[in-house]
Amino acid sequence: MTLVAARGLTVRYGGGAALTGVDFAIDGGEIVTLVGPNGSGKSTLVRAVLGAVRPSAGTVTRRPGLRIGYVPQKLAVDDRMPLTVRRFLSLPERRGAAEIAAMLERVGAAGLETRQMTALSGGQFQRVLLARALLGGPELLILDEATQGLDQPGTAAFYQLIADLRRETGTAVLMVSHDLHVVMSATDRVLCLNGHVCCQGQPHVVTAAPEYRALFGHGTQGTMALYQHQHDHAHDGCHGQGHAHGPEPGRGRAGHKTEPEAADA
Repeated sequence: MTLVAARGLTVRYGGGAALTGVDFAIDGGEIVTLVGPNGSGKSTLVRAVLGAVRPSAGTVTRRPGLRIGYVPQKLAVDDRMPLTVRRFLSLPERRGAAEIAAMLERVGAAGLETRQMTALSGGQFQRVLLARALLGGPELLILDEATQGLDQPGTAAFYQLIADLRRETGTAVLMVSHDLHVVMSATDRVLCLNGHVCCQGQPHVVTAAPEYRALFGHGTQGTMALYQHQHDHAHDGCHGQGHAHGPEPGRGRAGHKTEPEAADA
């Protein structure tokens, strides 16, 4: 079942086009990764899926009643404001202590309920953000560079957790990532953007595509071949715009410095 579909999506900011003519869809239970250089429109596409930006042309349709969980690329917390993890996870909807404890344990952050948000490490902070996104029982989980500020082992562990959650709950996942060599092991489909859809398909198809290699270089393919995921179902090819899958249609925490992606525009 298709959860979100865009057809001919164009978004302009101040006269310039961030996205042009994008066809995109994500179905229930699949993991789709958005890749592309800085300024390629990845975060703009995420915001369009969330309904935070209106298309200049084209359409974005969401299944009625769709529950979406969102983990942002960064979230600043004022270190002058006391805010425990338990309190943060009860905003805006109050959650019981047992529900919070169970979710923190599930995301590998057990026992942090009484810790101040500003006292968390980068990895703990991102896992708490993930817990908050999951408490609503999302059918679609959106991760916008959710591993900013994490080291390589922390990044790998975070993405493994996402793959486990998809397997256990069936939630679909749409993620923006620069951690290509790690993400490719878990993703079902890759969408390569550069203001438009350059190519899309299974990881091994995308990494071999001329459009992808022109953006990221020939040496990338060999590295990612080690992490490619095996599938027993078909995805679309990677030839220019290709065909849409489905129907046609700062600081990471207070005091924790990151190197955020340049804003897509």
